[in-house]
Order: sequence, then C-alpha cells, then structure tokens
Amino acid sequence: MDLSTKSIRQVTTGPRGVRGPDICDKAGKIAYTANDFKHMDDVYVADLDGRNERKLTSFNYSLWAQIGLQDVERMTYKSTDGWDIDGFFVKPLGWQPGRKYPMIVSVHGGPAGQYGVDWFHEFQVYAAKGWAVFFSNPRGSTGYGERFERGIIGEWGGKDYADVMSGVDAILEKYDWIDRDRLGLTGGSYGGYMTNWIVGHTNIFKAAVTLRSVSSFISDEGTRDGAYGHTRDFGGQDLFEKFDAYWDRSPLKYAKNVKTPILILHSENDYRVPLEQGEQWFRALKHFGATAEFVIFPRENHNLTRTGEPKHLVESLNWQVYWFDRYLNGNASATAPDAR
Repeated sequence: MDLSTKSIRQVTTGPRGVRGPDICDKAGKIAYTANDFKHMDDVYVADLDGRNERKLTSFNYSLWAQIGLQDVERMTYKSTDGWDIDGFFVKPLGWQPGRKYPMIVSVHGGPAGQYGVDWFHEFQVYAAKGWAVFFSNPRGSTGYGERFERGIIGEWGGKDYADVMSGVDAILEKYDWIDRDRLGLTGGSYGGYMTNWIVGHTNIFKAAVTLRSVSSFISDEGTRDGAYGHTRDFGGQDLFEKFDAYWDRSPLKYAKNVKTPILILHSENDYRVPLEQGEQWFRALKHFGATAEFVIFPRENHNLTRTGEPKHLVESLNWQVYWFDRYLNGNASATAPDAR
C-alpha cells in the first residue's frame, strides 16, 4: 500500500486464505499462514513482492492422505435488484448422478465478515454426511467495497435476505438433483440472526440450526458486552431513538410464523450475544407451538466453534449432524448427543 499515491498492490496470489503476515524489511521477507478449502494453515515465506514463495511447514500432512475431502465451486449470481453476489457450492462427498440430495445453506457471521475458499471443517462434515452445501457473501459482507458492506444499514433482514435467497434459487435452478423439499439452514452470530430471521419469513427450510444468535435487539442492546453496539447498524441512532425499527428487525417479532424445526446452540458465557437471546427465542418458539430444542454449552463464550474446548467443538458438530439427519434425512431414530 502506497499512502502517497493511495494505490494498493496485491502481493500474494492463489485461491486461498492468507493471514497473520509478519514483515521484515531488513531481510526483505514476509512470512504468513495460508489455508484453502481442503487444507488447514501452513507457514510460508516470500520476498516482499510475493516472489520466491516457500512453504515452511506441512502440518497434518499424513491426515490429509487418510480422509476424503470435497472441492468448492465459486459462482456469481444476481440478486433481486441486479447486484452481483459471490456464492460457493460444495457437492456431497461421493455424489452420484440420478440421486436426489439435501442441501444446507450457511450464513456467515458479522455481518462484516466473508466466506471464501478457506478451510471450513463443518462444511466438510456436511458433505461427508451426504449433504450439498451453499454459502455466499450477501450485502453487509466485507471485501466488496464500502457501499456493499454498508448496504444493509437500517435493514438487517432486507437486502441481505434477498441476496441469500436469490442464491438458493440460483443453485436450485442450476442443479436439479438437489431435493428442494430437504433444505437446511444454519449460521452463527449474525448468521444465527439471519437463520432466525429467514425461518420467520419463509417455510421452505425443513431444518435449521442457529448458533450464538440474536433474536431481539431490544434486550440484546442492554445486556451485551458493548452496550448499544448496533447504533451504527441503525443509521447512527440508538434503541431509544429508533425503538420501533429495532423491534421490526428483531426475529423475535416473527416467532409466530416459524414452522421450521430449529435447534438453538448457545454458550453459557457468551457476552457478545448473551444467553438470554437463545432463551427468549426458544421460549417464544415453544409458545407458538414450533419444534425447537435448546442446548447450552457450559464455560464457553461467543467463539465456541472456533476456540472452544475440543470436546465441545465435537459435540456442537454432533448436535448439528443429529438435527439435520433427523429433519432432512427423515431419520426418526436419530439419537441426540446427550442421549448416547
């Protein structure tokens, strides 16, 4: 990055996620980690201009030879208002022509985050279970400019909802082997918010898993670790100035519409999205007769699926697999992890 000319030049290349750069001007080198959809991070070093790259580590090298991993397909599709949206698609492992397969749709956190061709172990687990996976970068995501990222200010569940659902339509049109009667939905944090919002506005999904999710801006604003932290998302006005707007954008308002069986996973010590958000959502769903289960992970915080205790990382995935097996595969004998 040249501040005098305000120019930016890409240094590293390739379909991968690059993180943690450390620059040594004296040696003329840059070190960094990189992963891709089928490999976890390794350490690389290169010249400052990206040339002469060398891979320094081969972590888990023997593991990759033992397991089957699926590729990811990148695609671009149009949203309802003509905007281009990036999407990513994964076929089930062992896919065979002539068969119908369920599909799971995942929404990333943030909303100022992004999906890419990075390593996502949960998607490999889904694919290994025989489920296709679709994920995308709807408006609100980073990486596409400020206008794109700020495109949902004041209307979470608006253009982002249209972007996600347009991607689902595009995938269903492209692949007729996807069973449109067996669609699943999941996401964590903002992705959990979107999961809650979506099932309150459409019934096309037959199963949903929401993680560390916002259900009501009204209570979240006064109980989270950054009080009134969504002010920027509502055009610079806080809850007291724009109460009706905060309530209108809360999934809790639409709980009575939910027909999708939904599993709620939340951490006991989540201060970013407090546990009461999951409790409210669960109680409202049960109040209106929806099929719902609520699982609380002790000692964990908002980063459960990334930095949680290993046994909880596994258990979180087992709960997800159980729920989708039961309601997407129609396996009535599927056993919950806590009953095994």
